[in-house]
Amino acid sequence: MTETLAADPTTVTAPTTKKRPRGHRRWRLWVPGTILTSMLAAAYLAPLPHDPAEPSTNTLTAPDGEHWMGTDKFGLDVFSRLVASAGVDIPLALAGMLISLVIGVLLGLAALHRGPWGERVVRALDVFQAFPLLILAIALVALMGNNIENVVVAIAIINVPRFVRLVRSEGLTIRESRYIEAAHAIGATGPRVMFRHVLPNMTGIILAQASLAVAHSIVVIASLSFLGIGINAADASWGAMIQTGAQNMTTGQWWVSVFPGLAIFLTVLCFNAISDELQDTFGRARQR
Repeated sequence: MTETLAADPTTVTAPTTKKRPRGHRRWRLWVPGTILTSMLAAAYLAPLPHDPAEPSTNTLTAPDGEHWMGTDKFGLDVFSRLVASAGVDIPLALAGMLISLVIGVLLGLAALHRGPWGERVVRALDVFQAFPLLILAIALVALMGNNIENVVVAIAIINVPRFVRLVRSEGLTIRESRYIEAAHAIGATGPRVMFRHVLPNMTGIILAQASLAVAHSIVVIASLSFLGIGINAADASWGAMIQTGAQNMTTGQWWVSVFPGLAIFLTVLCFNAISDELQDTFGRARQR
């Protein structure tokens, strides 16, 4: 006799997730990486159609065949200054990020030690981050001096807390893992455990945070140069370009400010996309 088995209505079938092809995921890393590399290569290697620091009598010329993005009120070629600014703003942001990364990681690892010192560091960072970071950057540059080197130092200082908090929070989780307990059991010392086992397991999230820090630093640098702080108005900088053309927006000369604004938007978008992809990639690796 054949029995018909009815399906159990309480049975729940787990949804099947369709994995995206690896190539489909990697475009989120390669496309923004290619754009940023091209911007830096153009700033340092490509011949510019005009001298970005040489004014001309063609002031506020609309985009045409000779001046692809027009000229500003000083007769400076907007396209040439836009490309040259990429070779100033992006390296400044990268330099500030690298300094803050090294200092922040070391302080974050030191704050992992049990005791009151780590809590004091966190409380000090909470007080530091209670102030708007742009205001802090302005104050730091004003105190240290109005030059590019101090802009890098200010960018590094305002970014240190994000790395300290990240390393400490991730380290507290990793420190409770079994392989960390096993390392201590075989006699591994504290510094060896930190640099051999804890730090390598948070490399991905640190790199993702570093990319976000660069994006944030570019906005801060542009804001400082817009206000005339740190970078001279005569030097190529996206913020200074926006400031130069701000008063012409109401009279129809939109290109002087719009093109550097789009450059900032594209650069920040690329670094954010890289951060998202790094976070997803290393997050999937952790779950395996």
